[in-house]
Amino acid sequence: MIDTRTFFSNSELLGYRVLRPLSHIKGNWELMWDVDKRQYETEEESYAALLNQLIEEIGRAAVPSRYHDNEDCLAEYVRSSLNWKIEKIGGRWIGEDYAAILEQGGFHDIDEENLVSAAAGRIVAALNRNQCRFDDMEQSHQKMLADVIAIILYRRT
Repeated sequence: MIDTRTFFSNSELLGYRVLRPLSHIKGNWELMWDVDKRQYETEEESYAALLNQLIEEIGRAAVPSRYHDNEDCLAEYVRSSLNWKIEKIGGRWIGEDYAAILEQGGFHDIDEENLVSAAAGRIVAALNRNQCRFDDMEQSHQKMLADVIAIILYRRT
């Protein structure tokens, strides 16, 4: 089990990176941390309640040995079923924006299982690099984790 509450606690960047891109759906994207409850305060027209649930779910998720395998599964679906002209070269998918690939692949991901596992794997990878909180993550990995979380929240809206 991953201590995701601590990892995401009182983040300065989580709302901006994850919820602001979804503000066209729910306008209240700023987060307030409740120290006593160790979660984000739920507010009207906010993703905070769904985000709190997702943080808990990611913490309980089975951590894959390679989170890229879960993401590759989604990319393979996009390539084979949606006929996108993408390919994996040197461990990276090229031809389209990676977040767009994962978003489209997510429509095939029942209960966002691959996305949730990928998020858990990305968090463990950060923790293994002594990046103990979301705000401490290396910027490109933080952006990808934020994109994965935003895709899950969007799908669950």
